[in-house]
Amino acid sequence: MGSMDPVATIVWIVSFVLVTVTVTGLSRRVGWSAPVVLVAVGAIVSYIPGVPQVQIQPEIILYGLLPPLLFAAAIQTSFVDVRARRDGILLLSVGLVVFTVIVVGFATWLVVPTLTLAAAFAFGAVVAPTDTVAVTAVAGRLHLPRRLVTLLEGESLLNDATALVALNATIAAIVSVVNPIAIATDFVLAVVVGVAVGLLVGYVLSTIRKQLRAPVLDTSIGLITPYLAFIPAQFLHGSGILAVVVAGLYLGYRSPTIQTAEARIAETINWRTISFLLENAVFLFIGLELAGIATGAFNSGITIGRTIVTSIVVLVALFVARFVWMILTTALYRYGPQRLRERGWNWATGIAVSFAGIRGVVTLAAVFLLPPGTPDREFLQFLAFIVVVGTLLEGLALPWVIRRLKLPPPDFQQESGEMQRLLAEAQTAGLAKLEQEVTGDEDQRVVERLRINAVFLADALENPTPPDGEDAAIAYQRLRRSMIKAERSAVLEARSEGRYQELAVRSVLAFLDAEESALKSSGPRKPMA
Repeated sequence: MGSMDPVATIVWIVSFVLVTVTVTGLSRRVGWSAPVVLVAVGAIVSYIPGVPQVQIQPEIILYGLLPPLLFAAAIQTSFVDVRARRDGILLLSVGLVVFTVIVVGFATWLVVPTLTLAAAFAFGAVVAPTDTVAVTAVAGRLHLPRRLVTLLEGESLLNDATALVALNATIAAIVSVVNPIAIATDFVLAVVVGVAVGLLVGYVLSTIRKQLRAPVLDTSIGLITPYLAFIPAQFLHGSGILAVVVAGLYLGYRSPTIQTAEARIAETINWRTISFLLENAVFLFIGLELAGIATGAFNSGITIGRTIVTSIVVLVALFVARFVWMILTTALYRYGPQRLRERGWNWATGIAVSFAGIRGVVTLAAVFLLPPGTPDREFLQFLAFIVVVGTLLEGLALPWVIRRLKLPPPDFQQESGEMQRLLAEAQTAGLAKLEQEVTGDEDQRVVERLRINAVFLADALENPTPPDGEDAAIAYQRLRRSMIKAERSAVLEARSEGRYQELAVRSVLAFLDAEESALKSSGPRKPMA
């Protein structure tokens, strides 16, 4: 945006957040795709008189928004699952990106004669990475198989690094002469330095956070962690994005051993809020850019016919590249080495992944990194916008594809049973520790209360309820939730009567919220609406 006084800036920021929250909430209520609706609303608003023209600053996106977005996704991603699927994720985040750069680069070069081959490959690198935000949103809404979700999230977390390294190489080819050895060296350096910095930052911060008992201090460190990983990696000519992802995966994995329960709850809530605002605001921001991007493109002499033809060719090339790569990858898993055949990757998985190539804000930020001397630079910026919108619309077909492929949804009952068994094991260990700690001087009512609560779930699982009766653990959760509701009402009534200080009221409400949250997380899961 242009320069505005501070008050006007604050008003626009508040309006931005309100529109984002309102549109997202309404979209979810009616079952529409929130990213698509936000882009449409932003595009419409961009043509309203008086609305400041949004001009993207790639440094703000790449250095300001992308690190926290990737970190928020990384700490919620299972390191164990990523490690188990590392071969498939690497095939997608490295192999597919390189293949896409080549296919889309040649296709764009053929239909835009004024482009040099280096500029066409640079555009291929711009549109190659999928969007973490959109893919995570789609995966969460469709209840895809866990294996498929891990592949898509792992791909979108890591392919940004590959695409930006490829973009840097092609930009260098635009302005000077490069050789394949230099490109390979830069790629290896980016990966090695990025991983090393991410691991180092994760290790150092895990050591520091283990000493912090105050959740506010732990949260404060957590909020700056993405930048602590990103900035040094970039300074050392490594991949800052890769450093952020590695640090997030490491800290997410170590979280149970380095943070207090209060710190984990606070971190989860804070990053969930930050992630929600940034993720959804990004799509509104994309739409708001339409007026400025379109103006620049048409001022460069672009024609409607050329735009339509080129857009169709680029979108088809993107889809074909992803589809062909997934066919080749699936064939490798089906007929390749024994180790890969044991992975159980079938044709349905390959087809589902091929329809999940949604692009987002990284593509729009990256296209503005093209140097001013790039042929048809404004036209390429407009094409990048078309790619983002086109792939978002393609993502709308994913639910239909999933239904046609008859991919099995997660087994919520099995997952609930596993959580119950794990909780029973944990409580059995706690009971054993209780027996070790008891000295005989404690009030027996305290000991018995602790013992009864710890033994209950294990007994319920070892002696299941008859088929025609309600499961004991489920009955306990149902009744305890009802009790918590009544207890909360009593606390609020006491507050209204002024019989207790506010500190006591808030403490008791927080205790009840924590217990209710624990009951929900350990109880049977239901498919989301």
